[in-house]
Amino acid sequence: MALSIDSCAAQHIGDREEQQDRVAIFPNPKYAGAMLVALADGMGGLSGGSMAAEQVIQSARQSFDRFGPGGDVKEMLGNCINDGHEGIRLAAMTSGLEPHSTACVLLLQPGRVDWAHCGDSRIYHFRNGELLARTVDHSLVMRKMVVPGYITEEQAEQHPNKNLLVSCLGDEAKPEIDFGEAVGLQAGDCFLVCSDGIWAYFKNDEMGGILDAMPPRQAAETLIERARERAKGRGDNCSVAIIKVVEVETPKKKPFAAGAPKKSTVS
Repeated sequence: MALSIDSCAAQHIGDREEQQDRVAIFPNPKYAGAMLVALADGMGGLSGGSMAAEQVIQSARQSFDRFGPGGDVKEMLGNCINDGHEGIRLAAMTSGLEPHSTACVLLLQPGRVDWAHCGDSRIYHFRNGELLARTVDHSLVMRKMVVPGYITEEQAEQHPNKNLLVSCLGDEAKPEIDFGEAVGLQAGDCFLVCSDGIWAYFKNDEMGGILDAMPPRQAAETLIERARERAKGRGDNCSVAIIKVVEVETPKKKPFAAGAPKKSTVS
């Protein structure tokens, strides 16, 4: 059996007036087998958030297009986020707006996945429905209360400052960037990249079960539908990208059939 990749990206505007999330999956024009997922959750009124998120996606694509076999993965992923940050800062100067954004970038190469993030959009790694890794939000509650052990994640969900970020793209300070990796990919590995319009409504076990039981497109539809139901008319923009490693049958070679030699005529 051989391994293959099944992927999907999907969005819903939620109950907002504008879609300020962006998500995309890119192949690399010169590196066969490489794929980049980029997701950004923009923040800022008067379309500032959508401008910021779009800048993240474009910067990620440009950095990825320059990447090739043997390239420095961490440098490329860092450039995706830092270049997006600089672009947002420049847009703020020329537009008079105050755009900000989160950023998640995930690179798939043969046999491995690497990622980087800033803000509270998340990257999950499941294997056969079991959570192996998840990014830690750059939020005040998560970094100052949950990580030190003062409160639980369940308590953090009810905290009034749960959406206050300590780092994002577009601030005066450079963005904090956290990195992660997964090597030795196998069938059953699944990577979920999503904005808080999705993850805010799910426990890890439920997410893992959906991703394990369904192909990416159906799983994305299910996640968005349940998030919309649970938001009860107050939902944020929803964005999700799913990369799933699946087994496929290797085509069998047809046996060589020897037949009677054909006669040839030479004139």
